[in-house]
Amino acid sequence: MRFAVDTGGTFTDLVIEDGNTLRLFKAPTTPDNPVDGVLGVLDVAARELELTTTRLLASCELFVHGTTTATNAVITGLTARTAFLTTKGHPDILMLREGGRIGLPLFDHGIAYPEPFVPRALTYEVPERIDVTGFVVQPLDEGGLVDVMDRLEAAEVEAIAVCLLWSIVNPIHEQRVGAMLQERFPDLPVSLSHRVNPSLREYRRASATALDAALKPVMTSYLEQLEERLRGAGYEGRLLVVTSQGMMKEAAELAASPVHVVKSGPAMAPVAANHLIERAGLGHRAIVADTGGTTYDVALVRDGEIPETRETWIGQPYLGHMTGFPSVDISSVGAGGGSIAGVDDAGLLYVGPQSAGAVPGPACYGAGGRLPTVTDASVVLGHIDPAYFLGGRMALDPDLAREALVREVAEPMGLDVEEAAAAVLALTTETMAGAIEDITVNQGVDPRETVLIGGGGAAGLNAVAIARRLSCSTVLFPGAGAAISAVGGLLCPLSDDVAEFQLIRSDAFDIGRARAVLNSLKKRCDAFAQRLAHPQAARVSYSVEARYAQQIWEIKLPLRDGTFDCEDGIGALIEDFHRLHRDIFAFDDRGAEIEFVNWRARVSADLRSGPLAMLEQGGDRIGSVNTRQGFLGGRWQSVPVLGFGSLEPGAMFTGPAFVETDVTTLVVDDDATFRRDESGNLIVTVGGEMTS
Repeated sequence: MRFAVDTGGTFTDLVIEDGNTLRLFKAPTTPDNPVDGVLGVLDVAARELELTTTRLLASCELFVHGTTTATNAVITGLTARTAFLTTKGHPDILMLREGGRIGLPLFDHGIAYPEPFVPRALTYEVPERIDVTGFVVQPLDEGGLVDVMDRLEAAEVEAIAVCLLWSIVNPIHEQRVGAMLQERFPDLPVSLSHRVNPSLREYRRASATALDAALKPVMTSYLEQLEERLRGAGYEGRLLVVTSQGMMKEAAELAASPVHVVKSGPAMAPVAANHLIERAGLGHRAIVADTGGTTYDVALVRDGEIPETRETWIGQPYLGHMTGFPSVDISSVGAGGGSIAGVDDAGLLYVGPQSAGAVPGPACYGAGGRLPTVTDASVVLGHIDPAYFLGGRMALDPDLAREALVREVAEPMGLDVEEAAAAVLALTTETMAGAIEDITVNQGVDPRETVLIGGGGAAGLNAVAIARRLSCSTVLFPGAGAAISAVGGLLCPLSDDVAEFQLIRSDAFDIGRARAVLNSLKKRCDAFAQRLAHPQAARVSYSVEARYAQQIWEIKLPLRDGTFDCEDGIGALIEDFHRLHRDIFAFDDRGAEIEFVNWRARVSADLRSGPLAMLEQGGDRIGSVNTRQGFLGGRWQSVPVLGFGSLEPGAMFTGPAFVETDVTTLVVDDDATFRRDESGNLIVTVGGEMTS
């Protein structure tokens, strides 16, 4: 058996793949110690499978984990007390950032300038200087560094980040600083920028290095505790953790380079989406939405590729902190099942970004929450059966949900409680549709030509409404979609991503330097492959970040091979760049010189063969058909309730309907038709007849 666990803001999801069977379990996340939530969901699974937790874990050969622990630590300020060392005369790299407030109200002076990740009081200048060519302008002053280390000791720092100018060209000073720090402080984690993020741009490299150092104590403690408790409970297999690029690495590796685990959880959903649309035969372009209790994460899958970005922020864009790493391109908004609704001072309704989380949770949980949420609105409207939440394992209190909505929304706005609840869902739908427009319409993609994949425990509440709002004709609800990120964890490859900075211009292309850097990357990939049980199964792909000489930003250009052995390898490289630039920006400049900047290689190996198993449907509702009063289309009506597992594959159904599983409810409105396909997915056609 293989397990995948995704720790979200509200629920911790577990997916178990056992041969041709997939099983799904949920348990509340435990914010004070997420490891308790992981063990908690394992206990839930063991009870339902009538096993002990020890016996369940003993049968597991592979444990994959996606976590938001690193992200949450940065957002809440619970990282290590970190010092930042940089070249003398340049102490404000983290303060100055990259300039501008793109994406923010440009003239809103009420927005405070963001604080640097490491305060100036813990920023130290190292006497040394290397120039852009790698020439040592000023040798490292080791006596001056000793003085800095004395100050570090007095400051009682817990981690150290080092980012010296142009260490990506010549790392000799950074390496010596690292060696002296480790000798003086053998128990402190030290991160060096040329190892953490060997790429151009000081702020991104410095930010990544500072984040990496600050997260090492946190993630080392978390992953060590997780592994210790899993081993103590009977697990003897491998523990793998998903990175922000939708890849898997050994837990010990990520504890040593934790910046790679930022955005770990959300990165898994697009991996699942890529597999699902291909298997369902629904084309090669999809929007995947992961609707949790706290956030709504959306990503776009195109032609079998999962787009990446280096604009990865922890916290609010432009006000948070940037990792500077390639990661799965995900857009997130504070909207989910636990998003809190209310009325502001101007009398306007708002939903989110604050969330009730797992503790105390929505008002209907009866755990002390008094503020209404999207879940409460759905309970009031009859969309969620309060007696069958999580398959009946958790009863909800509709009276508490109604009281919270009346007090916080209906009375302040002069609405009936049903109107207030419907308004909460409508505003949530609009917020989520806006997030999708950011990654589609605003990037030249027509959402009408895409499939919307509804994932996450709260996806079914309004995914059809979102599709209707965006004119998407098809919605795919995977059988295990309520835990789509955990499903993606079962599909992620075991991979490593390596990079080297080497600036080469097309007008004086040094093929020897290009071959040398690619050969260096290949050796590092080969070393990774040799650690695999079957090294021959490893795949290596190469790319380079390139730009026209007069441009500031690069685009990622896949390389046809990693050797340049073919006669016209350089010409093909240049032609590929012009073509890619035209595809992205609708123009190219064939008279301009091209700069090839950061060279990358990715080695990966699949740990599975064959398609994903199908979800096993269980619970009392399977096979039952009844009705429930639900508020749809602005009125109360008797709505058929169907068990997901009872739907005969290929049979056609017409909305309205509530389609229920043990862990979620799918709301299908009027003028929509739906069917369950042979792979166990529910496919909804919005606003028209469906053909088989």
